[in-house]
Amino acid sequence: MKHTETVEITGHLLDTGVLARVLDDVLEYGGDYRVDRLDLGREHDDESYARISVGADDPETVQRILMRVQIHGVNPVTVEEARLEPAPRDGVFPDEFYSTTNLETLVRLGGDWVRVDRPEMDCGLVVDGGAVRTVPVSDVRAGELVVCGATGVRVLAPTDVRPEDDGFGFMGSAVSSEKPQALLVRQIAARMRDVRASGGRILWVGGPAIVHTGAAPAMVALVRTGWVDVLFAGNALAAHDIESALYGTSLGVDLAHGAGVPHGHEHHIRAINTIRRCGSIRAAVEQGVLTGGVMHALVEAGNDFVLVGSVRDDGPLPDVHTDVVEGQRAMRAQLPGAGFCIMMATMLHSIATGNILPASVPLVCVDINPATVTKLADRGSAQAVGIVTDIGLFLEQLARELVPGYGGVDAAG
Repeated sequence: MKHTETVEITGHLLDTGVLARVLDDVLEYGGDYRVDRLDLGREHDDESYARISVGADDPETVQRILMRVQIHGVNPVTVEEARLEPAPRDGVFPDEFYSTTNLETLVRLGGDWVRVDRPEMDCGLVVDGGAVRTVPVSDVRAGELVVCGATGVRVLAPTDVRPEDDGFGFMGSAVSSEKPQALLVRQIAARMRDVRASGGRILWVGGPAIVHTGAAPAMVALVRTGWVDVLFAGNALAAHDIESALYGTSLGVDLAHGAGVPHGHEHHIRAINTIRRCGSIRAAVEQGVLTGGVMHALVEAGNDFVLVGSVRDDGPLPDVHTDVVEGQRAMRAQLPGAGFCIMMATMLHSIATGNILPASVPLVCVDINPATVTKLADRGSAQAVGIVTDIGLFLEQLARELVPGYGGVDAAG
């Protein structure tokens, strides 16, 4: 190894498998390693410590390896100032820019460690007036000072959550399909109560299955009782929720009888057209056109929602961001204060939200498809916990836990 860097990591290295993942990443990125020191904790709660020499044939590869292993909480032993280079033009980082993680991050500037504002993965770090912020590549401007390489950057891995610590025990496993669902729902409800009591916001990310499975009344009850501070979704959830409110169908299927109705396939586009005629979802509520459903409840409660569309959308609704970059910005603007996130039945919007959430925000992904949470975790949202179950059953149970007197009848109002 012609070029080396000594790094260190502290934590539950063996029982979590993190040390093995670090060493695998070094080899995968074309480097090699030597474990110089390994201090193992003796008791169950004791942390371990490892010091590792990481090397490669060229310094650029070493830097790429260091940036990669930092997602596990690995940091260089040597303390140096961060290296800054100006962005060459709008929307372009310098070649050796530091690619961020969603972990809490510190940058060495002027002899001090400066905390990065709003950690987010797959961005760059811009230094401005002694402060450091994450910036997506589309938003960087020519001449802004960008942190380059892993030198002078430290990340803080999140503390392991143990079942005995706070009762949120199922976080010990990534995907849960066989554990008692009633217990999991009670634990989620308890965490939501804690977040609301501390002044945190609860973020929801939802797909159209909320409507298709008949769970909209439970969702409405949760909105009305203050358990939904902001909703991220696409065109489909809002469109089918409004279709249900106007026609009693979802994708043309009568939700009361589970059967298709004549001309039901037209209902969703007619619902979209009705809202477009009103000008917006909020205007439709104010004009008395939209009188029920999840979107109506959000407007009535004065809560925020961000709808970001895709190329396959019908319509779309006038509230939908059709420019995905603008949609990302609108989503980011809703993240301050978020203390908990629940994602339901939407792979693309769940992954998009996971990409912009700090790792410090616990998130639960509920889906009938276990691949959704697996992909979420594989893309860097290591704090994601998955529950494999039917969305309708989950929301009904959660509403019964959180909404006094909820029985699932006439909740849609």
